[in-house]
This record gives sequence, C-alpha cells and structure tokens, in this order.
Amino acid sequence: MASSTAALGGAAAPARAGLVGSQNGIVGSNSKPFAGFMLKTAQQIRPLSLRVRGSAASSQRKLFSPKAAAAKSGDVVRIAVLGASGYTGAEIVRILANHPQFDIKVMTADRKAGEQFGSVFPHLISQDLPRLVAIKDADFSSVDAVFCCLPHGTTQEIIKGLPRHLKIVDLSADFRLRDINEYAEWYGHSHRAPELQEEAVYGLTELHRDDIRNARLVANPGCYPTSIQLPLVPLVKSKLIKLTNIIIDAKSGVSGAGRGAKEANLYTEIAEGIQSYGITSHRHVPEIEQGLTDAALSKVTISFTPHLMCMKRGMQSTMYVELESGVTASDLYEHLKSTYEGEEFVKLLHGSSAPRTSHVAGSNYCLMNVYEDRIPGRAIIISIIDNLVKGASGQAIQNLNLMMGLPENMGLQYQPLFP
Repeated sequence: MASSTAALGGAAAPARAGLVGSQNGIVGSNSKPFAGFMLKTAQQIRPLSLRVRGSAASSQRKLFSPKAAAAKSGDVVRIAVLGASGYTGAEIVRILANHPQFDIKVMTADRKAGEQFGSVFPHLISQDLPRLVAIKDADFSSVDAVFCCLPHGTTQEIIKGLPRHLKIVDLSADFRLRDINEYAEWYGHSHRAPELQEEAVYGLTELHRDDIRNARLVANPGCYPTSIQLPLVPLVKSKLIKLTNIIIDAKSGVSGAGRGAKEANLYTEIAEGIQSYGITSHRHVPEIEQGLTDAALSKVTISFTPHLMCMKRGMQSTMYVELESGVTASDLYEHLKSTYEGEEFVKLLHGSSAPRTSHVAGSNYCLMNVYEDRIPGRAIIISIIDNLVKGASGQAIQNLNLMMGLPENMGLQYQPLFP
C-alpha cells in the first residue's frame, strides 16, 4: 500500500482484437509440495482456544525444508490475520469469503480486542469469524499460515516471534528491501530481524513464481511497485527501453494511506483536488529501483512522484520511457503481450483504449496499455490496479495459494465492480 498520503494510443501497432486469453485461468497448479505442518480437513478442525503463546526462536533459512505434503483439494488451511482492523485486513476477509480452502481461525487487532469483526466492519457482518484478540493473546498452535497486515516498522519483531511452522505473507514494507542498510536509510531505524530478511522472498507473483512456491516468508509488494514493475521489468530485462530518464507519475485512492485518523486525509483536506506527496522521497522508490536494477543487472534510478486522489480505491501509474534504437511503441506492446499471455490477472488492452481505475475496482487484475509519444523515441505506458487488491490483499492471497500448492487463482476470481 502507499504510505501516507494521453497521447496517440498504440500507433503503428497491429489491430488488437481484445484481451489476451487466460487459457482457463489457472496458473501455478503444478507447484511442488510444501512442508512444515499437518493439514486438517474441515471435519477435523476443533474450536480454537485463544491464549498467550510462547515465543518461538527464529531459525536460519537452511533449517526450513520445502518438502512434504501440499494442501490437497478439500483440505482446510487455517489462517491467522494480524492487524485485521485495517483496510488490507478487511480485504483479506472479504476475499476469503469465497475461498474454498482458507479458513480464518485467528484475528488480531490490539485496539479492538474483544470486539466482533462485524462491529468493526459491518459490511462483513454475515461472515462467521472469531472474535478479535490482542496479538499477545493469540494462539498460533492450530494455525497453518499468517497474513500480517500490521503497520510498517512493527512487523519485524512480531514475525520474528512467530512459530517456525507458519507460512507468512507480510503486507508491510518490513521485508521488501534486501539491503538492510538501505532499509535503515529509508525507514529511519535499523532492521530488527536481519536473519529473516535473508530468508524473505519478494512476492511480485507473476515475476517471482518459482521462488514464492518454495518460500516460508513472502514480502508482499507495495501497491505502486506492483503497478510499475509489472510493465517495466519485462521491458528492462529485454533491453527495449533505456535505463535513463524513466519518469513515473502515479496516483492512488485515499485508502492507500491506511485507516488511521490523519488530518491530511480528512474529507475537507482532500476533496475537490489532487495532492502530490513524498516528492523525491517516497519509500516505494528503493523497492521499485531494486526490481528494475535486478532486471537490468545494473543500477537503475527513476524519477517518481505519487499523488493522492479524492477516491476511495484505485491506482494508476503513467510511465514515460525512452526507447532503445530501432524499437517502437508497438514492440513494447507486443513484448508485454507475449510476456503475460495466458496470465490470469495481467491483461493488455487493445487499440488506443485507456485503462481506468474503475475497470479493476474490487478485483485482482492489472490492466495496461502502451502508447507512442509525440516526442520521437519515447513511449507512454499506463498501468492500473486496485491498490487494496492486486496492490495488497489480493496479491497476498495469490502468493499464499502458491505457497500452499493450490491453484494460484483460487478465491480470487471476483470480477471488477462497474460502474
């Protein structure tokens, strides 16, 4: 999630008949088994008794073996949601209402401890969920996997204390940057679990599928980095665009700032306007540059400015890139189309159609298109996602599906809500 706060379309490109086919939409179903716990069927699960857990000592990565049984059809994977009273926690719950094998057994929210989830989020009152508890009172002994939806800076020590049998998808930024010195520079404090940072796998699903399958701890990407890296990483890796003069203008709905009360996010502060923030210093910059640098095998520096829009959810990233010699905007389009052909959740629009945030609301899709700029030798790429779904909770579920050896799209086939 975000922290705080057109041109000639497809010129020279061939006619595009429509969205790329998904080939039945199931990817990742051939994943290898995964270890660390015993699964129980729905009939075997007993009511969970919430009590203070003992702290488990963290272990080095080499002590974790990714071999043994994966989840099978009909098996229940028992889930804990930490920080369930925030927007990403609520989205986890909403999406899992249609997941046939993930069953929420523990939910934490320190400030709401003791309350029913339906009293915190009345739109989910129909769900049969455990009562909210403080993290210190949560019992993880009968849990298989954890979605950690806690704020940045609080996650490292909590995950460090969780039992080693748990698979974890962390939605904060605490494990996204491999270089702990860079983390300290951008987040203002030293990394509190460096041994876990060595173990963490970056969870941009379409680009790191094999690593995610064998991971115990996945760092779920930020929303801006998801919308930006999905189009740019393949283009950088294929050497179709230059590594200099990459300019990114990105816009997010207010939910990207989280649910905490902030003066800058009051309706009267954001209504009827647009607000730039984090200019030259947004914390997603090193995450984006890390992914592009890995793809280029050399240092990439970007110019990135995010903006807060007066809308609840949605994100658009508009990227301005310089083409390598002899490359056209049509070449970029065709390469992205080839890269994501058959993907369930990443789609290229056709012709000059412009992606709009309303086209993905409530869904796990990323839509994009490529345009030839008026300036010779440059192209414009537009990528849109729902910041709370593909930019956070939906991608987290996509990742845990992979980690559990389940079809990657399980529980995620919500279609966008339009209008």
